Amino acid sequence: QVQLVESGVGVVQPGGSLTLSCAASGSIFRINAMGWYRQAPGKQRELVATITSGGSTNYADSVKGRFAISRDSARNTMYLQINSLKPEDTAVYYCYEHIMGSGGTARNYWGQGTQVTVSS
Repeated sequence: QVQLVESGVGVVQPGGSLTLSCAASGSIFRINAMGWYRQAPGKQRELVATITSGGSTNYADSVKGRFAISRDSARNTMYLQINSLKPEDTAVYYCYEHIMGSGGTARNYWGQGTQVTVSS
């Protein structure tokens, strides 16, 4: 069984920074693509950043230059550093990872979600 657990500080002032982490545990054979989504109140879930097993990254236009996704393969942990936070970044942030388990089946797994609130 595979589990993703998110962590990170949730309330930040505009212009501030924070880092979210997503740790995978369980019967993991290989972690493929990973990324972060966010969902603001009343809006659809938005893909904000992805990172491949080879380390290639991609970002939504709305976060380019402010968000940085990274991974620590040794710890099976992914990070999302968010800088220059804006009120419109307020949302629940979800990590996902496409993982092949030790049984040979690959599927997406999701974190529990972390509320990020940008407010003065």
